[in-house]
Amino acid sequence: MNDTQKLTFNERKQTNCPVCQGKFYREDLLSGGGRLIAGELTAELRRVYEPSKKYGEVHPLVYSISVCPVCYYSALPADFSNLSESAIHKADTASDARRRSISLLFPSLDYHAPRTLREGLASYFFAMQCYELFDRKANPTFKAGLCALRGAWLAGDLQKQEPDQNWGALATLFYRKARFYYRESLERESGGQEPFEPNLAFGPDLDKNYGYHGVIYLSAYLDYRHGPRSDAAARVASIEYARRMMAKVFGMGKTSKNRPSALLDKAKEIYEAIGVEVEKLQGIAAVESVAAAADPTAGIDGAL
Repeated sequence: MNDTQKLTFNERKQTNCPVCQGKFYREDLLSGGGRLIAGELTAELRRVYEPSKKYGEVHPLVYSISVCPVCYYSALPADFSNLSESAIHKADTASDARRRSISLLFPSLDYHAPRTLREGLASYFFAMQCYELFDRKANPTFKAGLCALRGAWLAGDLQKQEPDQNWGALATLFYRKARFYYRESLERESGGQEPFEPNLAFGPDLDKNYGYHGVIYLSAYLDYRHGPRSDAAARVASIEYARRMMAKVFGMGKTSKNRPSALLDKAKEIYEAIGVEVEKLQGIAAVESVAAAADPTAGIDGAL
């Protein structure tokens, strides 16, 4: 089979696992030949790819994480060999735990064979765990968030393929993790604990790097879509914070002109949508407050 008929290839040079010393050939996606047909950009800054007649659905994110098939140590390729000696020992000790942690979801993963959505999704799950072992120079908090977001996307793709398997619930868990890590990474960056490296690939997808303001946008967007909802006051506080963050993305005057137009347009759309929701929630809260004031017995049942 020639390269025009194949979807992926195995790199010629072996990758050595720094944790268990296993050796493997990393699988990657071939380029060109109509393998990727770019479609729309979603509000999450994910590039959608249209299925092709020759290759069907292609999921390039499936191949983005290097995974040792033996011990499941996982990281982005640029970080894979950069563990400290102490971290290597911790990763080795935790190898059985990594295997057990995924066994209920995916009891039969195979990283020697061509990857499926299952191996791709599991790779981000493993990488989230492994980035806890990296030092701050690797920006592990941000990369854990990036892995969580991409994991949510692949869980959503799996839900479309297998709608009766409830992968959507797993996607929700990944989104919540992404929300936490994105917000935490911005706080750590501003506090100097994990300053963003100059050449950091922010993504979030593979086709374009939306930079620091893309991180701000996604942190705000994840707060808006996956923040608290059961309590109106908490919801208002969460999305008002998200709205302030979103305003930083499109900014004012000349400073915003150098930012991608797609990012600015989406930030403005979400900013306006948040404003509409805040007004609605504040109106509901005002009605509830008036009703409570008019009813002297309100709240008694809860106090007894």
